[in-house]
Amino acid sequence: MGSFLYSEWDGSQELFELDRDKLMNELGRHMMRHGDLSRALRALQRKGIMGGQKGQMPSLDRLLEQLRRLKRDRLNQYNLDSIVDDIKQKLDDILKTEREGIKNKLEEARQKTRTNKGELSEEVRERLLKNIEDRAAQNRAKLDGLPSDIGGQIRELTGYDFMDEDARNKFNELLDILKKQAMEQFGRGMVQQLKNMDPGALANMRHMVEALNQMLEQRLRGEAPDFNSFMEQFGGYFGDNPPQNLEELVENLQNQIAQAQSLMESLSPEVRQELQDLLDAMLDEATKYELAKMASHLERLFPNDQARRRFPFTGEESISYREAMKLMETLQKMDRLEQQMKASENDPSLDDIDNALVKELMGEDAERELEAVREITRLLEEAGYISKVGDKYELTPRGIRKIGQQALDNIFSHLKRDRLGGHDIHRTGPGTERLEDTKKYEFGDDFHIHIQKTIMNSLMREPAGPPVKLDIRDFEMLRTEESTRSATVLMLDQSLSMFLNGYFEAAKQVAMAMETLIKTRYPKDILHVVTFSRRAREITGKDLLSMSSSRREQGTNYQDALRLARKLLSNQSCSNREIILVTDGEPTAHLEGGQVYFQYPSSWRTIQMTMREVRACTAKRILINTFMFEYSPFFASFITQMTRLNKGRVFFTNPESLGEYVLVDYLSHKRKNIG
Repeated sequence: MGSFLYSEWDGSQELFELDRDKLMNELGRHMMRHGDLSRALRALQRKGIMGGQKGQMPSLDRLLEQLRRLKRDRLNQYNLDSIVDDIKQKLDDILKTEREGIKNKLEEARQKTRTNKGELSEEVRERLLKNIEDRAAQNRAKLDGLPSDIGGQIRELTGYDFMDEDARNKFNELLDILKKQAMEQFGRGMVQQLKNMDPGALANMRHMVEALNQMLEQRLRGEAPDFNSFMEQFGGYFGDNPPQNLEELVENLQNQIAQAQSLMESLSPEVRQELQDLLDAMLDEATKYELAKMASHLERLFPNDQARRRFPFTGEESISYREAMKLMETLQKMDRLEQQMKASENDPSLDDIDNALVKELMGEDAERELEAVREITRLLEEAGYISKVGDKYELTPRGIRKIGQQALDNIFSHLKRDRLGGHDIHRTGPGTERLEDTKKYEFGDDFHIHIQKTIMNSLMREPAGPPVKLDIRDFEMLRTEESTRSATVLMLDQSLSMFLNGYFEAAKQVAMAMETLIKTRYPKDILHVVTFSRRAREITGKDLLSMSSSRREQGTNYQDALRLARKLLSNQSCSNREIILVTDGEPTAHLEGGQVYFQYPSSWRTIQMTMREVRACTAKRILINTFMFEYSPFFASFITQMTRLNKGRVFFTNPESLGEYVLVDYLSHKRKNIG
């Protein structure tokens, strides 16, 4: 007996199992709605399908919603204005340390004055103590008089003579941090390579920016800058993964500038101004000039529409400036990925979506789901349902047949559930169509033997071993029914209201189902599909699938459609010739003298010309059965007049039951000779 090893889910197992037939069924549903394969493929990729126990199948919309949820979580987590709180806390700690240091210095000086009597005269000791007390008083006065804003406090403390060494060191560290933050507004990656922000480091950084500005100015003049020489001299500012060309360098800088600008834009106006004033005070005028010039050159050469993107933070959690800049980078990447997902709407290959970005921001499961979405088109192509012709995909004959079969199956599945009354579709009698029912053989019956039941009858009669001995009493025959040969024109109203109300999608499904039914079960029957609005035309199944509301023509021309249908049916020699009219309104146009005349409400002349064509169909013994979606007194009166003249029937229906009514009615005319 074999042994089995079970383990917990570790993310490496197959997450999505794509079924080609289910994908094609869903694609067919979108084709019915959109009438365009490219749009249908995009809808399939965006919406996905339901996948049984697996739940929702992979879809771009689900990935997009997951990405947006991740972004909302970040925005709902943090209070961005708290970035100045970190600076305030550091500054408060410096002031507290300095005040305690002043107190300690005074106590130490007084203690020495009292204990060191032998070394210095009392006068000298008193004078030294007085100097320390005066300095302490001055420093305390300065500390007490500091402005309330952070920027003002730091400006005052820059020239302040600290008495406590720890406070002095902490303040210098804070200045280094603020100078880096000021520089990070123009290039966070460059600043991260600096260990400190002393005057020498700032001067070197300014020289690098000056050289970069020279390159950008050369590019603005149409010249070719020497990027390699620039990198040889200043490559150390760009870390272990330096840019390979000027374009890459500019893109990196633009993204970093955009992050800093988004950070500023996302702050409240008061905090934004306070922080901007503080950071501006950290740099000398020459450095600020070069950085501003660089930003201007970058914007002229490579405009960045997302540079001033504001993010609406609503959370309460505190965040430091450094963490906020990192968060801005993440949010910027999320925006970029969202744009890629939206832009991919016109490209079934989804090549523009960055897999690495998906994995970084959303995890490995999301990356696998993206790959599964990409697989949809490939699987449909491998199954032979679609093929690439030039730069776009087209339905193959197999794909069209599959959509037709799906439409037929959908209608018959409703029939099995609903069992519509008044439509007997299983009447028995001698003929050519075999049924699953059986009967005992009678003299004169066609010899359509049911092998299994015949053998079982013999074994029941004489339960002996092989060979089986058959008797005339054992023969079980398949019942048959005779079906008449039919020629049908399915006449579909293509006016704009049919599309707006969802009627034409149902009509398309009926047409595809009828075409499949006739090809598979009644190959001797004839089916033509005619669509009409201003004019009428015959179309194929492939053309029918591609129909959409883009053809916006005024008019519902029954007359032209009936004329074309009569012409198509007149050449057919069969007992059943029928027009199935699917519409939502009365005729509003007619053809006369080669010209189309339109009027709404319907003109008397349009009704007259339409009825003339109804008489012509009736004279040719062509039955007109009408399936109407809408009801109005005038429309009902017109249809009543038409059916009275032609002896056809009228059905008031809806998109959900149209297929059932049409197919059941069609099948009911196929049966005769009960017995």
